[in-house]
Order: sequence, then structure tokens, then C-alpha cells
Amino acid sequence: MLSPQHHWSVFDLDRTLTRRPTYTGFLLFAACRLAPWRTLLVPAVLGSMLAYATGLLSRKRLKEIEHRLLLGRHVQADAIRQVARDFAARAEKGGFHADARARIRRERFEGRRVIVATAANSVYANALVAALGVHDVIATRSMWDKDVLIAAIDGENCYGPAKRDMLADHLRTCSIERQAVHIRFFSDHISDQPTFEWADEAIAINPSKRLRRLAQSRGWPILRWR
Repeated sequence: MLSPQHHWSVFDLDRTLTRRPTYTGFLLFAACRLAPWRTLLVPAVLGSMLAYATGLLSRKRLKEIEHRLLLGRHVQADAIRQVARDFAARAEKGGFHADARARIRRERFEGRRVIVATAANSVYANALVAALGVHDVIATRSMWDKDVLIAAIDGENCYGPAKRDMLADHLRTCSIERQAVHIRFFSDHISDQPTFEWADEAIAINPSKRLRRLAQSRGWPILRWR
């Protein structure tokens, strides 16, 4: 069997690289900067989370509703991009696992292409990982109308099987056949099982209980990052 020509290291973002989830945190941060009165709508956000937990909403629709409540239907690009940069600057101060930063440096030293694949929305995900030495970011695509951010998702939420499919699309965009690349995948959550199984090498990071059981049954390495 021929050795692969390409080597990719793919990292999930929330609770893999970061210490905490980022989506609702970003929306609250942005609301406080752009329209503080919208924080009064947090009970409605919690209600939408409950609707998702009971199966009444999809994860994609939940995110769109949260966005609509905390940011409004439309936000000017300059304003939201500045907020994203400020959010990223705050995250730089202890928001990432030190071990995650070290592992990214190691992967780059090995000559691997480092990619973040995340359900986080692109409006802030790109800014958030800009200082990590990442080559590519595959994220849930934010929807724009020229220079205005819309409270909607463009395409699929990059979560579950969609994350695997979006990575496969990225391969095609790069004109790389699947068998020509070795993919090492890092994540903390069982929702990424489709991508774990698609990858050549799976590594569980600070895993949830279900992912820990899966990793142990498959013989995947389990790492504790701090």
C-alpha cells in the first residue's frame, strides 16, 4: 500500500481546544457589546434550549433562534467582526487548553496540515483560532446579505455527520482523493463519531462518558488536556 501524500490533523473546537463551549458565550458577549437590552431575552433563549432538548427543534434551528434573540435579524459586518476579534482576544487569555496549543505545534512540526472543524459559526470561529497556527477552518457558515450578517445558517450546521461530509467536501475542493491523505482527528464528544470512524487515526480528548466508552471499546487513545 502506498504511503499517503498528505497528512491532516483535524481538531474539533469547543471543549477540545477550548475550555468551554463558545456559541452561546459569543452571542452573549456580542449582545452586551451591541445591544445590552437583548440580555433580557435570555429566558427565551433558555426556553429554546429546552425545546431542542425535548426534540422540538433541530440544533441548526436552535442556533438560528439564539442568534435572532441575542443579536437581532441584521448586524453590520464591521460591528460583528470587531466583536469577534474582541471575543477572540479574551479567549487568548486562558480560554484554550495549554496542551491543545502544544499539540497543534507538534502536529505542525511533523509537517501536518492543521484544520479546525467546528459547529461554531464562521463569523467568530475564524477570529477565535487565528492565533493557533491553523491552516484551515471548516465551520458552520454564517449567512450574509452583502455587508450584513443575517440570523440564519448558510447550509448545514457543521455537527455530527455533516462535519464528516464538510471535511470530505474540503478534500474535493483541494483536489485530494481520500486515500491520498492520512487524517488524524481529535474531539471530546460522541457527536463526532462519524468523523472519528472516517478518520485514519482517532484521539479522544477529555471525552464525554459515551465517547470514553466508545474509545475504550475501539482502542483509541484518550488524552487529558489542561
